[in-house]
Amino acid sequence: MGKWGLVFSVCVTASTWVVAASGEPPEPVLEAPVRFSEQPPDGDAQQNASPSLPALGEALPPRPRTRGLVLESTLGVLGFAGEFRHVAPPAYWFHTQLGYEIGWLMMFVAAEVALTDTTESLDESQSMGFAMWGFSGGVRATMHATERVAFYLQAEVGALTADVPRDALVILGFRHAETLNPSYGSRVGVEWYQTDRHLALFAALGGRLAEGLAKTAAPSDLPLGWDAGAGFRYTF
Repeated sequence: MGKWGLVFSVCVTASTWVVAASGEPPEPVLEAPVRFSEQPPDGDAQQNASPSLPALGEALPPRPRTRGLVLESTLGVLGFAGEFRHVAPPAYWFHTQLGYEIGWLMMFVAAEVALTDTTESLDESQSMGFAMWGFSGGVRATMHATERVAFYLQAEVGALTADVPRDALVILGFRHAETLNPSYGSRVGVEWYQTDRHLALFAALGGRLAEGLAKTAAPSDLPLGWDAGAGFRYTF
């Protein structure tokens, strides 16, 4: 071996002794990675950061519901509790109502149509189908049990008549049924507000005194009626 070979051998042998004496190989020095998601420590940068989004699965706050002009539509049944129940069975009933709500109080006007017949007093060969219609106005008070459930009570005054051929009900003893006569009623209901801030579903039960449905030959007749139905309300 030449002198350069001897020098190389000495260097390798010395390096081997140093590594063996330390017991572990030297660790390489690496630079810390830059993390772009970390926020700068200064306060100005933290204030300019965008607000965090709600966590996945977290419920959003309920939407507010508007108050103002309210339209309601109801499908149900109109029944009779006086002597008129011996003339006509419970009628199919459609009721619509337009009101303006201010806080817990609402003022409204309403219209209704009912379809029935005379099968309770006449046989099928002589029975006659007829419609009843009326209108009313009144006030309603609403109380919320929760954010989405409310109960209400309303009172109304209006008029009701039967649309039949002339004297068709007079013959059966109801002289005033074919003309508009006063009607007084009240109704209770429960409302279920939907996620849509304008929409709610409801069910209601009501009672009324319809003077035109009193039997003329029976002074003690109390012309009571009742109605039950379900529908929806839309607040503009």
